[in-house]
Amino acid sequence: MLHRLAYAFIALSLTLLSACGHEEPVVNTVRPVMVVQPEAASQTQMAFPGEVRARLEPELAFRLGGKVTQRLVDVGAKVTTDQVLAKLDPEDVRLHLEAMQAQVSAAQANLDLVRAERDRYKTLLDRQMLSRSHYDNAQSQFKSGQARLRQAQAELAAAKNQAEYTQLRAPYYGVIAQAQVEAGQVVAAGQTVFVLAVDGEREVAINLPEQAIERFKVGQPVTVSLWSQPDQRIAGEIREIAPAADSRSRTYAARVAFRTATIAAELGQSARVYIQADAQEQYSVPLSAVNAEGQQAYVWVVDPETSTVAQRPVKLGAFTQTHAPVLSGLQGDEWVVVAGVHLLLADQAVRAVDRNNQPIVFSSQE
Repeated sequence: MLHRLAYAFIALSLTLLSACGHEEPVVNTVRPVMVVQPEAASQTQMAFPGEVRARLEPELAFRLGGKVTQRLVDVGAKVTTDQVLAKLDPEDVRLHLEAMQAQVSAAQANLDLVRAERDRYKTLLDRQMLSRSHYDNAQSQFKSGQARLRQAQAELAAAKNQAEYTQLRAPYYGVIAQAQVEAGQVVAAGQTVFVLAVDGEREVAINLPEQAIERFKVGQPVTVSLWSQPDQRIAGEIREIAPAADSRSRTYAARVAFRTATIAAELGQSARVYIQADAQEQYSVPLSAVNAEGQQAYVWVVDPETSTVAQRPVKLGAFTQTHAPVLSGLQGDEWVVVAGVHLLLADQAVRAVDRNNQPIVFSSQE
């Protein structure tokens, strides 16, 4: 009986071992992938939204502090040269002016006194009834009185100018772009009250991305499309680029000037600025096609002979919002995977489709 149980146990063990040693065959599935061919750099343009602004936009401010009693214009108002835009309370300035006038009167009275004293000492000196030192002292007081009067007169002139500074006037013809104070508000000297958009040249304000700032320079040619003229491309160039990026948006403010001065562009109008890719860039691919390991960027390229994928190291330029410029490592007739790149394995079989989910027939398969 024991022998039979031993044989049965051995037979069962051999059966289990045989079952464990029999593995299921691995099915190598063909993964569908969306592919595109790289775009030539000559066909790649970066587009940036912008706003039409005046070439000159001075910030207007009072030259002295005080309480604003009147704000005479609103945003959008057209103003002429020397037009009064706002007024300060003149009472403090008036009191200061009266004080300066009193100082001039006092200085004049003092000068009259020391002049008479000097003349009297001169007469006594001529009669040899007074020492020379006494006369020299009187002469010195007279000159000091003259200097004090000149100082008081200068301060009075400055006070009269300050009386005029209580009125803020427009330095040029233009349009009020911003108004930053209201009547009743107390402002400091130099605090911005209005921003004036001066009549004349117009340009477009844009923001350039921090990661691509090396691609842009002053004088670089661009084209501009205005909201009111969407089918027309207007030639322009980058006039200035801010030296530092905005701390919040991490973009650099830039201004684009039109090369034609007679462009009918309204202030505040929406615009789009197009900038051509750099000459050193050969191709560009969508950002979704790019992956990286460490510091090395790569893309997945489909082999048309075997319909398998392989990693291709590439050298990239500065990214745009949608594309990555390829400086080297890729040919224009190759097919690059643009979706699901993180799921691929080297030498994996794939079925290439385009953006319309239609199969791609490679030239080698025709």
